[in-house]
Amino acid sequence: MDELQIVYLSPDELTPYENNTRKHAPDDIDSIKKSILDTGFNDPIGIWGEKNLIVEGHGRQIAAKELHLDRVPCIRLDHLTDEQRREYAIRHNRSAELSAWDFQKLDEELARLSIDGIDMSDLDFHISDESALDDLFAPSEEQEKEPKKIKCPHCGEWFTP
Repeated sequence: MDELQIVYLSPDELTPYENNTRKHAPDDIDSIKKSILDTGFNDPIGIWGEKNLIVEGHGRQIAAKELHLDRVPCIRLDHLTDEQRREYAIRHNRSAELSAWDFQKLDEELARLSIDGIDMSDLDFHISDESALDDLFAPSEEQEKEPKKIKCPHCGEWFTP
């Protein structure tokens, strides 16, 4: 199998697949745009054939157009047959829906991001247990065994009360 190649094309050079099975609501596109603006365009659009038919990444193309991006990363999928292209598009989009969230770890990550000042509320995730924030700051067993120390605001030295 050939190695995948990333090419950079204008979003206007990409052709949406007329039978794309995914719908993108305005909130979805806004979330994609926020991701691009905050962290970059890190997920290339899968394209196929001479017309640069979009196999997967229709939402990213719409977001790129709305952001007036000059060019976007794309992965050429020309090694696929037409049937394989259509199969891959459906499997690619469905695979994320079939996986499950680890809500405990999600809560921890959301709490950490919140502490770091990153707002993820546009994704409609909410920390399911407010104690997740407290758990991040809970002392470890080793810290609980050690006597607490306080720093003197005047001299800067640490002491045990």
